[in-house]
Amino acid sequence: MFDKTDQLAVNTIRTLSMDAIQAANSGHPGLPMGAAPMAYVLWSKYLKVNPKRSNWVDRDRFVLSAGHGSAMLYALLHLSGYDLSIEDVKNFRQLGSKTPGHPEVHDTDGVDATTGPLGQGFANGVGMAMAEAHLAAKFNREGYPVVDHHTYVLCGDGDLMEGISYEAASLAGTLKLNKLIVLYDSNDICLDGPLNKVFTEDVKKRFKGLGWNYIRVEDGNDLDEIAEAIEEAQCQKEKPTIIEVKTVIGYGAPNQGTNKVHGAPLGPDGIAEAKANYGWEYGPFEVPEEVQHRFDKLLVQTGENDYNEWKTLFEGYKQAYPELAKEFEDSFAENIEVDLEKVLPSYEFGSPAMASRVTSQAAIQELGKHIPFLWGGSADLSSSNNTMNKADTDFSHENYGGRNIWFGVREFAMGAAMNGMLLHGGNRVYGGTFFVFADYLKAAMRVAAISHLPAIYVYTHDSIAVGEDGPTHEPIEQLAAFRATPNLNVIRPADGNEVSAAWKVAVETKDRPSVLVFSRQNLPVLEHSQELAYEGVKRGAYVVSPQKCDTPEGILIATGSEVALAIEAQKVLAEEGIDVSVVSMPSMNLFEEQPKEYRESVLPSDVRKRVAVEMGASFGWGQYVGLDGATVTIDRFGLSGNGNKVMETLGFTVENVVNTFKSL
Repeated sequence: MFDKTDQLAVNTIRTLSMDAIQAANSGHPGLPMGAAPMAYVLWSKYLKVNPKRSNWVDRDRFVLSAGHGSAMLYALLHLSGYDLSIEDVKNFRQLGSKTPGHPEVHDTDGVDATTGPLGQGFANGVGMAMAEAHLAAKFNREGYPVVDHHTYVLCGDGDLMEGISYEAASLAGTLKLNKLIVLYDSNDICLDGPLNKVFTEDVKKRFKGLGWNYIRVEDGNDLDEIAEAIEEAQCQKEKPTIIEVKTVIGYGAPNQGTNKVHGAPLGPDGIAEAKANYGWEYGPFEVPEEVQHRFDKLLVQTGENDYNEWKTLFEGYKQAYPELAKEFEDSFAENIEVDLEKVLPSYEFGSPAMASRVTSQAAIQELGKHIPFLWGGSADLSSSNNTMNKADTDFSHENYGGRNIWFGVREFAMGAAMNGMLLHGGNRVYGGTFFVFADYLKAAMRVAAISHLPAIYVYTHDSIAVGEDGPTHEPIEQLAAFRATPNLNVIRPADGNEVSAAWKVAVETKDRPSVLVFSRQNLPVLEHSQELAYEGVKRGAYVVSPQKCDTPEGILIATGSEVALAIEAQKVLAEEGIDVSVVSMPSMNLFEEQPKEYRESVLPSDVRKRVAVEMGASFGWGQYVGLDGATVTIDRFGLSGNGNKVMETLGFTVENVVNTFKSL
């Protein structure tokens, strides 16, 4: 099946990678040199992509989970005809280049996922395969397989050592995602040395136990053996597949097979010896003409043909199923054709108090009716997070069309799989857990923010009001931590109207994730929120209960359940002749993005007597209360006991808020 030109192409990938790393004097040559054969076989023979239309929706997805091997990916992208020149390859790891140290989805044409934090790419692949299965179930009709592609992941030993890979593999096996194929670069070396110092498990038994198909390739340089394994995996109809490919890290280098070639340039002598071992007769960054011709034929021409065939198929689909075709296109364009403010629940002042997790559930039901590409679930807490869409069915291997996802107790995998779903396109996804457990998926949230992915996190049980479950389940520092994360909306609504407004912000945001923080305890409907919440939440903060006179004597700033507490304190202060305003600040980051004039109207700079009230850490509130202000916050862990008594013990009472203000 393969000839001398194919072997020359493999060595071209290796040498381009080595040269780029040497030019940068930084990078990881070991993986590109060892894994180039499997990558070449996949890309040249089996990967369904169109480099000239890199965002084609029915392309195969490829995730380099072992993102430190980015030089290999850039070599492949350049050779395959993506918008990545040889100059871009030469600028590897340079400031402002298209070839950053680890792959970033918005920086480089053809990169399907931002990877580097090990294990996350593996879970991204699971999410992509979930999205493919879901969209295929929704849209495919007999004779019109408009969604029909594979997800390929290339991972290493480090990916499989990270716990997230177990979580994600377990979920993929349960869901029987047969179009997910993982190529495992098994080279028996980790960064510090021999792998057997830290990783001795039977990978075959592990993955078979998780419901996967397992294939082993004994010689990672045998192109035919690799091809046979991929073809066998593609024929699997019931299970995802992992192909363990035994390779030699840094193949051809003086220190091949050792950790010395993992993460440092080979140096001029090392490169010379490796190239001699390959029989390489070309200069640095040189691509043999026959190799480029082979890539043009196998990737560019074939890709254009595949795309044109699909385009013809989709044109026929539009004629046969015009409504489905429109929904398909709207899903990938994320078109929302309804005015959400008109359909989301609205609550009148004086109506019964409800927990914001309950009003969030009501919002989800309405959103589900009007946004068919919205789906989501919870990490085994849907009955508490209230994330189920009651009108829909469960997503499972028996029903990929369902929109309720059972992620299981796999918070980290949930976060990274959500990233994969969003990277795939054609859907918007939310995932839920208790707010304190958001720490389990923080790393995936960070990558979502870096990648500008509009993931929606539904975090309930937002404070010490959780009570009896005690400090392990009571978030304290989480709000401050997430507010410190760039490109992340953090919204803590104060009542049902702010909840609806928060959901509107989240689903209409396309360039960043949103954290929605909801209560378990009941929250009264605020007097003016029905008319003010949508604009107020969009702007991050607003005066929810104004002072009586033109200028307030002070300001009480609060979020979530504490806004109602601040309003009660405002009433007591008014009885004592002290006129203050109450500001609801559901989102600091959205407030900071407002014009200076608006921020001044909410928090007049000449009103220096300010108190912030929030059941969380004081960190971050100093910018709003200033040196003359104070906070009613928590800089310790919580307590186990009745929620109301816990709140009272830790100072969340009208009396304490009033006294704190009067002490200024």
